[in-house]
Amino acid sequence: QVQLVESGGGLVQAGGSLRLSCAASGRTFSSNAMGWFRQAPGKEREFVAAINWNGGNTYYADSVKGRFTISRDNAKNTVYLRMNSLKPEDTAVYYCAARVQLNWAATTGEYSYWGQGTQVTVSS
Repeated sequence: QVQLVESGGGLVQAGGSLRLSCAASGRTFSSNAMGWFRQAPGKEREFVAAINWNGGNTYYADSVKGRFTISRDNAKNTVYLRMNSLKPEDTAVYYCAARVQLNWAATTGEYSYWGQGTQVTVSS
């Protein structure tokens, strides 16, 4: 069982930055690929970024490539999402998710555990 708790969301002006954190419980974190997803009001949950078990391989949605960076610290059981050059269209609830596999995936169905989400609001 893996429990995930996100933090770091908030209100920021366009062009600003935020860093989201996701703290995981359980002894299997270092063997879980991790992902970040987001869901805006009235829209489906969409993939943002993912990272494999040791941080050696990452993947991003085209909409955030070059602006967002996913990373992980297995000693701290934590995955991060650094978000730069934020845009109003980045406004959403951001969720982290854990996959019971070593390698990343980009679809919600591939992830078994989810956090409760953290709100990110970008004002224009």
